[in-house]
Amino acid sequence: MELTGIYPGSFNPPTSAHIEISEAAREAHHLKKVVWSVSRISLAKENVTLPIFEDRILVLHDVASKIAWLDIQVTDRQLLADIAKGYDLLIMGADKWHQIHDPKFYSDDLEKRDDAINSLPQVAVAPRSTLKVPSEIALTVPESVTNVSSSMARNGQTSMMLPEAMSFDKKTGAWTDQSRYKAWAANRLPD
Repeated sequence: MELTGIYPGSFNPPTSAHIEISEAAREAHHLKKVVWSVSRISLAKENVTLPIFEDRILVLHDVASKIAWLDIQVTDRQLLADIAKGYDLLIMGADKWHQIHDPKFYSDDLEKRDDAINSLPQVAVAPRSTLKVPSEIALTVPESVTNVSSSMARNGQTSMMLPEAMSFDKKTGAWTDQSRYKAWAANRLPD
C-alpha cells in the first residue's frame, strides 16, 4: 500500500526545516509521497499579501520539481481536519499542534474542536524548542530544525530559506524587501 502524508502550511518562504520535517515523516511512516498543502487564505494568516500567492506557489513548484516524493496542492480549505481528509498522515509543527487545540478556531465550541481533532488521520508533529508535544506523535528531527522558522527567514535570516526561495528573494526581494518586490512585480513582463 502506498501511503501519502499531507503537510499543510503557508511555506512563506519554504525553509530547510520544511524539507527536514517532510523527510523525517516520510522515513518514519514509510510514505510514498508528501504533499505540501497551501490554503489560498491561511487560517490566522488572512492578512498575508506579499509575496503574492501565485509567486509563492511558483517557488513551491520549483522546489517540488527537484524532489520525486514531494507534491504541491492548493486548497480553499483552512482547517487541518478538512485538509487532511483522505490522507494517511498529517504532518505539522508543534505550533500547529497547539493551535488545533485552541477552541477559538472552532467558534469556542469544545465539542466541535474535539470532533475535528478526533477526525484526523495519524499525526506526526515536529517539535519546536519552546513547545512540547506528546512523545508518541513527535517526529525525530535534527535539533537545528527546531529553531528554524519562516518568520525568521523573512526577517533577514535568509540562510534558512530553501535555495529556490533564496534565489527568488535575491532576484525580487519577495521576503526581505517588500518595496523592491512591489517594484519588480509592477514591472514584470506578462506571460
